[in-house]
Amino acid sequence: METEEGAVLMEQKQEQRQKKKVMVALDESDTSFYALKWTLDNLIIKGVSQDSDMVTLVHVQHSFQTSIVPLGPAGAALYTPSSIADSVKKAQQENSAAIVSRALKMCDEKMVKAESLILEGDAKDMICKATEQMQVDLVVVGSRGLGKIKRALLGSVSYYCAHHAKCPILIVKPPKEIDK
Repeated sequence: METEEGAVLMEQKQEQRQKKKVMVALDESDTSFYALKWTLDNLIIKGVSQDSDMVTLVHVQHSFQTSIVPLGPAGAALYTPSSIADSVKKAQQENSAAIVSRALKMCDEKMVKAESLILEGDAKDMICKATEQMQVDLVVVGSRGLGKIKRALLGSVSYYCAHHAKCPILIVKPPKEIDK
């Protein structure tokens, strides 16, 4: 009799459970893909039913700025030719598509519902804005393991998001063999 009651309680808890909206920030690093793998293995309720969790894969590519370089006191300037700008933008788009495609494949293999989002701008700002706009429940980012000096000089997306995101953030540290 107790096992029947336990089973009924478990069923009721599953019905009451709301699906989670988890955002995983990705770049080309192994640490970000480790964070995705960890999320898929440990946080997400798998399946393709209506009640399964949703993962949003977000990749932010840097904005490409055309350069204006002053050439001397006469005020002459050198501009980046549009053909070069177009070439750089195309390469960025292809790189972003490859990153997102790899991540979507990982989600498919684990039978997890996923959507992707490619943004342009500063990664830390764009991730925080996207979490607020999409009302996600959790943001997952990988950690590169920067020391204090490198973090101060280079900046840390995970550190910034931990202090500015409007939802909980999980920073996944990779095992030692990936952490480089």
